[in-house]
Amino acid sequence: MSQSHSAFGAWHRPMVARLAGEEHRTATTLELFFDLCFVTAVAQASGAFEHELVEGHIAHGVLGYAMVFFAIWWAWMNFTWFASAYDTDDVPYRLLTLVQIAGALILAAGAAEALEHEDFTVITWGYVVMRLAMVTQWLRAARSDPERRRCCLRYATGILIVQAGWVARLAVPDDWGLPLFAVLVVAELAVPVWAESAGITTWHPHHIAERYGLFTLIVLGETITAATVAVRTALDDEAALGDIATLVIGGLLTVFALWWLYFAQNAPSRLTGLRSAILWGYGHYAVFASAAAVGAGLAVGVAHTTGHGHLSDRAAAAAFTVPVAVFITLVWLLHHRGEELRSRNDLIHPVAVLAVLAMTFTPGPVLATGIIAAALVAATLVVAARARGGADLSEAGAKTGRAEG
Repeated sequence: MSQSHSAFGAWHRPMVARLAGEEHRTATTLELFFDLCFVTAVAQASGAFEHELVEGHIAHGVLGYAMVFFAIWWAWMNFTWFASAYDTDDVPYRLLTLVQIAGALILAAGAAEALEHEDFTVITWGYVVMRLAMVTQWLRAARSDPERRRCCLRYATGILIVQAGWVARLAVPDDWGLPLFAVLVVAELAVPVWAESAGITTWHPHHIAERYGLFTLIVLGETITAATVAVRTALDDEAALGDIATLVIGGLLTVFALWWLYFAQNAPSRLTGLRSAILWGYGHYAVFASAAAVGAGLAVGVAHTTGHGHLSDRAAAAAFTVPVAVFITLVWLLHHRGEELRSRNDLIHPVAVLAVLAMTFTPGPVLATGIIAAALVAATLVVAARARGGADLSEAGAKTGRAEG
């Protein structure tokens, strides 16, 4: 993480593109502050999701969580890639970023109402505040970067049009709400593809990988916090520690393993072009959403074990095992090339995913999932060590051959 250019920031700098190969490019304190504020919205969405599951509203909760989390993730992602290419750290840039943070906090305030009661009024206005600030940033970039002006103007135009759609959605009949949401999501996802076709922005692969890693770290931390609150609440209700001990141990093992699996990957190596970057960046929607859902699922397990809620044993177990399986699957798919996915050594990930899902039908699903996740980490370490050993032997053989020649 790097400090800002100065303690107070320059009054104004031209918003020229930063170099994609810039040395020592790291996340700034403003970016980290941005992430920490955004995780407030993640926490609100995760908490509301947990409430819906505990009450037995599974389908409604899953759909609402997916919709709310899209707004959080997409606004975060757009800022992250923009900042990688155009972070000037001047006063206008800082102020517009703080406006986006304010929008995120408005969004957080409306997350529960949107998820539980399908009232998207507050969350929509918070989202639009963030996105209009982003339009202003793109217009600044268009003015200062003539080489990519068409690209920047396409971003600004596309975002502005879609925001009009989000506001209009508030006025449509309820029956049209979900189909229009789907249409607007497709439109949002299409804007970067359309804009970048006019000139690729100079995002920095290592900076992007670090930013995604930091947000994953913060979301996993929020998962621990949510689980801790659930355990504390259960103990306050005079639940016996022995009743939830396996949940605590299994939950910790799982989250520790998820952290290990994610940060064992070489993310910058996957960001080699626009297509791979879009697939990798978009795929993290499921990574972030499942990471936050793990905490909700663990809290559901604690509530179920202590006699609260309206879920069956299988449904309560699935609230934990399914997001864990999704996280492992997406981390595996996003960080491995096609030939690696077909390798016999890489079968350990799908096998582990199937084993985690099978634990839904066992008496102690959380502890069993934690053990499987930890075993997966151990297996990946063994495979990596063997691969390094084989590479070292090949290199030594090549050197010997050259020496003899």
